[in-house]
Amino acid sequence: MSEDYECPFCSIVGGEARASVVAETDETLAFADLNPATEGHTLVIPKRHAAGLADLDPAVGGRLFEEGMAVAAAAREALDPDGINFVLADGEAAGQEVFHVHLHVVPRYEGDDVRFVAEQSRADREALDAVTEQLRERL
Repeated sequence: MSEDYECPFCSIVGGEARASVVAETDETLAFADLNPATEGHTLVIPKRHAAGLADLDPAVGGRLFEEGMAVAAAAREALDPDGINFVLADGEAAGQEVFHVHLHVVPRYEGDDVRFVAEQSRADREALDAVTEQLRERL
């Protein structure tokens, strides 16, 4: 990401760009995704710019999740989905396209054709234990 990156979400927070706002707190903003995967697809963002999770205050991250839960509850009441996905991509390799942390709250409906696909295979227990140890050492 270049230094001259113009963040579209900061433009929304600053009032320079329009959004269909669902909810707002002192630290977060929830608004309809302009390219929704399903009806009710909402983004929840921190108002203060954080390009990725490493830049996000953990307390604000917790509030982001809390707001996502509130939006999910509202979607369940208003839209009667069959389920809800939370999706957060951190980094280009993870599929992040807008470099401002954002949590997707995606209501799911039977037959909606939304897919999060990854090839998976059963891991070897020794490999799992080795990775787990590396993670534990850094926590």
